[in-house]
Amino acid sequence: MLKTTPFHARTAPLVRAQTWRRWAGYQVASAYDPHPDREYAAVRNAAALFDVSPLHKYLIRGRDAARLLDRMVTRDVTKCAVGQVLYTPWCDAHGKVIDDGTISRLGESTYRLTSAEPNFRWLTMNAVGMDVTIEEVSSRTAALALQGPLSRTILQNLTPADLGALKYFRLVQTTVRDIPVTISRTGYTGDLGYELWVDAERAVPLWDALMACGEGFGITPAGIWALDLARIEAGLVMLDVDYFSAHHALIEDQKSFPDEINLGWTVSLDKGPYNGRRALRTARAGKQAWSFVGIEVNWESLERLYAKRGLPPHLPNVAWRTSAPVYRDGEQIGYATSGCWSPLLKRSLALAHIQAPYYEPGTQVEIEVTVEHHREQADAVVRKLPFYDPERKRA
Repeated sequence: MLKTTPFHARTAPLVRAQTWRRWAGYQVASAYDPHPDREYAAVRNAAALFDVSPLHKYLIRGRDAARLLDRMVTRDVTKCAVGQVLYTPWCDAHGKVIDDGTISRLGESTYRLTSAEPNFRWLTMNAVGMDVTIEEVSSRTAALALQGPLSRTILQNLTPADLGALKYFRLVQTTVRDIPVTISRTGYTGDLGYELWVDAERAVPLWDALMACGEGFGITPAGIWALDLARIEAGLVMLDVDYFSAHHALIEDQKSFPDEINLGWTVSLDKGPYNGRRALRTARAGKQAWSFVGIEVNWESLERLYAKRGLPPHLPNVAWRTSAPVYRDGEQIGYATSGCWSPLLKRSLALAHIQAPYYEPGTQVEIEVTVEHHREQADAVVRKLPFYDPERKRA
């Protein structure tokens, strides 16, 4: 039976179209309206409120907390200051990505790890012989993502913390209308935004405070469909959509090095030993075989393919998550994993794995599209990610 998040009492009455979906064993909304247009618009123009409670969350405490995380992930955890958040993947012994998430340093020897999949067993296996405690707090900790250009304005009216001084990927432990919360300047939309972490029993009052204050600023509860559009524009990978966990891949071709999914910037080859470091050094020394890039579909080409069938181009308002082959001069050179029509950029976009040497930005390619049950190839071009990167995200 699916579980419900601590915000369910408030979100359930708003899901008018009953567009529920499964996320990590929880029941969450794909959209509150029948279509995600209004919710997506709030992300880019006002403020959207996402229930992200199904994320797996772990508290790691003790003298060896930093040591455990540092030997597990690719980032240098020893450089993480109190109040800082690190985004990072972690790998198996062969350097292939298992999962990705965030590490928040909450105190001198206290960290919170978030992940897309359960990782308690993996943490425990790596902690053998260490002075550390690992606590699963997923159900006890509720989480909201307030994302969009007016998110800071709304939050600043509710908290004594100076959010103007809170840097990108930093956190502050404060209150919202006397409710103890942790606010991190993080998110999954590629826009200005914050994530709020609160004890589950205080979840509903937190939701009410945000909605009441945000009413005059266009705050809008938003679901996964709107989040998907925003994260594709931001070029952000999703586990089990854009890459497979090395723990669940059936064949070697389904596994990825961090460099191959655009996460090479997270890999520290200079820090002490950690899972996969030797393999990552060897891989980095050679020629990168694959890269994760953006694909922009040529509009005129798409229009011609639909015109052949006597149809106008179809513009879906929900992102797609299927494999679509990518070609160059008739030869398949890769595949797209997710894509959408960007309402903001007015372009058809996709995220794709492309083989060398065709992953350089500006390379002309073709992507498979289906028009009235016929498989066709539309002209496209490789783009560097992200597609959308507003200055306000980091400013």
